[in-house]
Amino acid sequence: MGEMGLRERKKQRMYQDVSDIAVRLFLERGFDAVPVAEVAAAAGISKPTLFRYFPAKEDLVLHRIADHETEAARVAAGAADPVDALRRAFLAGLERRDPVTGLNDHPDVLSFHRLLYGTPALVARAYAHVERSEEALAEVLGGGLDARLAAGQIIAVQRILAQENWRRIAAGESVAAVAPDAVRAADRAFRRLAEGLPELGRA
Repeated sequence: MGEMGLRERKKQRMYQDVSDIAVRLFLERGFDAVPVAEVAAAAGISKPTLFRYFPAKEDLVLHRIADHETEAARVAAGAADPVDALRRAFLAGLERRDPVTGLNDHPDVLSFHRLLYGTPALVARAYAHVERSEEALAEVLGGGLDARLAAGQIIAVQRILAQENWRRIAAGESVAAVAPDAVRAADRAFRRLAEGLPELGRA
């Protein structure tokens, strides 16, 4: 068991290290200008080894948000009111300036978002991440068409709120200036969403 744990930690460290190297190179020269072979060389591994960890070049970047794919599903699972649980979780994320909410002005976070949203190939690949988030949430909400429709709306609300926060901060506004509006917008959006959805994920 301990050996398996060590092996898994080494694997996760490899993922993180290679992703960090790739993102640094992409930020320096642009995503399209850096070949995968160069990332592999910089990481000290072969190209086939890199592709065993990251099936596509875009995954080198999206690895950083991959662990958020099932976050909404985890929050909603077992909640008496899934939408309210997600509302509270998003507000808590804003409070701690979680980068996934867009309310974060750390230079590394802003650079990463510019890379992500400014690269068409990454934007396209990110849609797969969104779809998997919706699927996981829909399953928790009971499956079926109503659950899928609700999950699509909830994930869209989270994504649009985060993008609006990032857009304002990237345009030069401070986190302190954006935060009150971000909290009000999130609270209002989730409450309105709850009013229009059927009772989901409840016994």
